Amino acid sequence: MVLTCPVATGRRTANSGESGRTRRTVLRAGALLAAGGSTGPLTGCDLFDGDEPPPPPDPLEPLAGESRELAARHRAAIAADPGLADRLTPIAEAHAAHADEIHRLIGRPAPSGAATGGATPTPGGRAALLAALREAEQRGRQSAAKACAEAPGERAALLGSVAAARATHVEALT
Repeated sequence: MVLTCPVATGRRTANSGESGRTRRTVLRAGALLAAGGSTGPLTGCDLFDGDEPPPPPDPLEPLAGESRELAARHRAAIAADPGLADRLTPIAEAHAAHADEIHRLIGRPAPSGAATGGATPTPGGRAALLAALREAEQRGRQSAAKACAEAPGERAALLGSVAAARATHVEALT
């Protein structure tokens, strides 16, 4: 903001020959600048609404992602061998429910498009599909058990249920 206030005193400065500014005019302009400069950003210029860094990721987000991935793998196996639908659909639904519940627990919505995972089934017959799913469930059980052991009490119950369900899935796939 440039201060160009003509003064009606008729006084001239020694150096430039222009009208000088009185002390009162300078003080008034400074007060206006200070008042406008300090309250303007506070009320309408996004001083406090600026670019906040996003919150750090929750330690359970990878477990939720793993649940979505396992659900997608089971659905891909069903697509590859529809005869497995009765056996694998409840497991896929359980994984999807676990992902939803973990996201509810951490207070963040699931990523958009999360339910449509792009998992591809293992090539081979039914035995190869089930073996690959068993292996994925075993890894998932281990990661859920580790997360449960490291979680605070209010999260441990859900994570214990996820680990137990995944252990049951391993058995159901044998």
